[in-house]
Amino acid sequence: MQTSLPPIHFYFDFLSMYGYFASLRIDALAARHGREVRWHSMLLGVSVMKTMGLKPLLDTPLKGDYVINDTARYARRHGLKLVRQVTDPMMDPRAAARGFYWMRRNHPGQEAAFARAAFTSYWRDGVDLSAPEQVAGLGMTVGVDGQALLSGIESDQARSDLRDAVAASLEKGVFGSPFFIVGEEKFWGSDRLELIDEWLTSGGW
Repeated sequence: MQTSLPPIHFYFDFLSMYGYFASLRIDALAARHGREVRWHSMLLGVSVMKTMGLKPLLDTPLKGDYVINDTARYARRHGLKLVRQVTDPMMDPRAAARGFYWMRRNHPGQEAAFARAAFTSYWRDGVDLSAPEQVAGLGMTVGVDGQALLSGIESDQARSDLRDAVAASLEKGVFGSPFFIVGEEKFWGSDRLELIDEWLTSGGW
């Protein structure tokens, strides 16, 4: 979809259940307003732990119990059946993130399809995507040779692209997943999708 309106920039980490929730709805929201979505993989380990110096949500007293209930409530509300639970051990998201940026560089326009496939595989189907070989198994889903994808994930170029993308996200003030930028306006969290909808409908306030 080509449009002259500014896109919605959608930042996410594959290990974020809230990022997965947002990935299921952001394209339809953008389409209602005649806008494109630009998908950007980021790393919570860099933004939250290294840059902000915070603990993961589940390791934070009081907040962890809230997140467990909140994610289960959201899944019930939207009829989502997930094999993986938010309390399960988290994968290392770097292989999937490198795969995303390899797709962007070598198959531009297909990186969002790759991201959807990775989110679905990890959260809905419960597949651990920590290892590059596991991520490469998504190649068939997005019409890419698995061996080429594996080589790409392991490449120095993909590692560099991911580092540059994470640095760029921090420069823009991105600190969580999901995170959205609409023009100059920033929104954090899957519970902000309704607010983004209102913002675009009204033209802001």
